[in-house]
Amino acid sequence: MHLSWLELRDFRSYESLSFSPDPGLNVLIGPNGAGKTNVLEAVGYLSRLSSFRGAPDTALVRTGAEAGVLRGGIERESGELRIEIELPAEGRRRILVNGKRPRRNSDVAVEIPLVAFLPDDLDVVKRGPTLRRDYLDEVAGHISPAAGADRTEYDKIVRQRNRFLRDEGHNADLVTLGVWDERLAEVGGRLVKARLGLLERLEAHLGGGYASVSGNASPRLSARYEAWWLRGEHAGESLLAALEERRRRDLDQRTTTVGPHRDDVGLYLGERPTRTHASQGEQRSVALALRIAAFSLLEERHGKPPILLLDDVFSELDPTRSEGVIDLLPVGQVFVTSAREDEVPLAGRRWKVESGDIVS
Repeated sequence: MHLSWLELRDFRSYESLSFSPDPGLNVLIGPNGAGKTNVLEAVGYLSRLSSFRGAPDTALVRTGAEAGVLRGGIERESGELRIEIELPAEGRRRILVNGKRPRRNSDVAVEIPLVAFLPDDLDVVKRGPTLRRDYLDEVAGHISPAAGADRTEYDKIVRQRNRFLRDEGHNADLVTLGVWDERLAEVGGRLVKARLGLLERLEAHLGGGYASVSGNASPRLSARYEAWWLRGEHAGESLLAALEERRRRDLDQRTTTVGPHRDDVGLYLGERPTRTHASQGEQRSVALALRIAAFSLLEERHGKPPILLLDDVFSELDPTRSEGVIDLLPVGQVFVTSAREDEVPLAGRRWKVESGDIVS
């Protein structure tokens, strides 16, 4: 599986672009601001249907344009998968897969497994729990469309419950609130069950990935799902009980104070939490190990390597970690960006990114 062609119109800095990448290694070289990351962002959007920078869709439309357009072809054994996306400056986006609207957007991520190594990955280790939850749900979405759909549905229910609490406060009808609680517990329970199952599978790859990029097999990297409300194996029942327990606080604060949207994924080297007790070098190795584990799991799940994006990664790594990443690179399609050609110690097709175009 690989991206055989990409077309952009009024996407980020590109007025128009046609790009036919190599099915193997593609190295995009150009100065800062030339648009290298914009290309990777477009490739990532075809899979995730969102920006890996966390940017809203309207920010992806070139300044002054009415809409941005992305088109791409994914070559598979069963034939080409054609993705077409229109992002209007105002209004709702339009997505077509082989000329038809997908039954649910989460189906696309499963069809196009992709892993991105980004300079901001260090934030997954250093910052608060939101990015760690997103990491887990992103990987789950590439494995199961149901997991992606549950995350979308759960977020929608939390927003609706919060709106009800804000509007009604202590005047809220408790029967109506109870209905929201039951719905939240039902979908939230499925979401947590998927997270726990995924985390167990990722654990099998985390230690080895960390040892490869850091050069140290000890201490071992591990991950733990941290939710004070989770008791026993029945996440839905535990969440419903916790919502009832927190009902007065939710009414006081007019927001949902418990649930999967507040949980964390604790990362540990031995017994040391990496967020507060790991060095900068150790944290960078942990961030790389998380992506390597995701890559290994997706390759295992799909029987072929996912598309791999490496955005300016080698400039951030010392020689040991660079060699560790290189040793783990798959026989599959890889996109690498760099401002300097000598920073990328890999043999592959070189592309120059300049003046809104990509040339070999």
